[in-house]
Amino acid sequence: MDVKKRTETFVELGRRLSLFSGKAPAEQLRQNPVLARIRHQIENGHILNPWFTPENIRESILSIAEMLKEENLISWISGYPELQRRDRKKFAIGVISAGNLPLVGFHDFLCVLISGNKYLGKLSSKDDVLPVCMADLLIQIEPEFASLISFPEGNLHGFDAVIATGSNNSARYFEYYFGKYPHIIRKNRNAIAILDGYETEDELRLLADDIFMYFGLGCRNVSKVYIPEGYDPKKFMPSLEAYAHLRNHYKYMNNYEYNRAILLINQAPHLDNGFLLVKEDETIASPIGVLNYQYYPSVDWLNNHVQQHIEQLQCVAGHIDLPFGTIPFGKAQHPGPADYADHADTIDFLLKLDKESFSA
Repeated sequence: MDVKKRTETFVELGRRLSLFSGKAPAEQLRQNPVLARIRHQIENGHILNPWFTPENIRESILSIAEMLKEENLISWISGYPELQRRDRKKFAIGVISAGNLPLVGFHDFLCVLISGNKYLGKLSSKDDVLPVCMADLLIQIEPEFASLISFPEGNLHGFDAVIATGSNNSARYFEYYFGKYPHIIRKNRNAIAILDGYETEDELRLLADDIFMYFGLGCRNVSKVYIPEGYDPKKFMPSLEAYAHLRNHYKYMNNYEYNRAILLINQAPHLDNGFLLVKEDETIASPIGVLNYQYYPSVDWLNNHVQQHIEQLQCVAGHIDLPFGTIPFGKAQHPGPADYADHADTIDFLLKLDKESFSA
């Protein structure tokens, strides 16, 4: 199976996932057993994992469908002419996925398989149904993928390289166990937004998506906003009201209430709209239900400051054109195929395995 066939298969996968936009007749989803399983998971995933609401699962699936559009995949893989080689050696890649968001490990799944390698997936117990559904749907479209995908029980074995995603704490264990193999090991990261005071109401509503989508649990969620000196943070508070329904989610509100109590006990100044606490803080990461903000004096200060914290950042949203790049408001949780986690080019890593000498 050449890269053209692999790409066509993923494009078709995207087309089938787009059926969950709500435009497809329910009967069409019921007739395909894999699509029926996905639909069941959308409707019932929250029973076992309350963070996986129907809205969040559907959002993740449709974001993947957008990523898999033909023009997006062709543009992406065109930057790697070596993928066209038919004599490339194939490797078994152990992939350890996090479980903070629905299908959070899909991009690794895509990279490993579109590059012609074998995927050995170690799934989080928080997200161990939907990834298998994606694999089954891909195999349904192109049965040749069956020999390239497995979800081994127990410890990973028989792999040539490892891609592992987790917390800063788990990364230390990953380094210990997998450090002797070629690897990508990812740690905690966050997104930030930079306001310049010229944002439209629509852009501020999109900023709310960047903050609240998936309850703010993703490494691409905005956890901190930088605002120019003299800017009143109350200005963007009304735009957050689109997510007032979070008041009805008990796990989210447990976190909000806990953090609110800490702020009140410490008599720390903050803004509170009943479901989000907004406080001035130099820290980039913030707990669930809290958004940090910090004033900046100049663009030069921003450049230096962000460069100093670049290892903590996944992406930056805003108008200001910074050397490391910014994305439009509302796009933080809608990455394209070339938006690599932790800025580690996964395809480049996989292509270079041909040149690695395995010592283990």
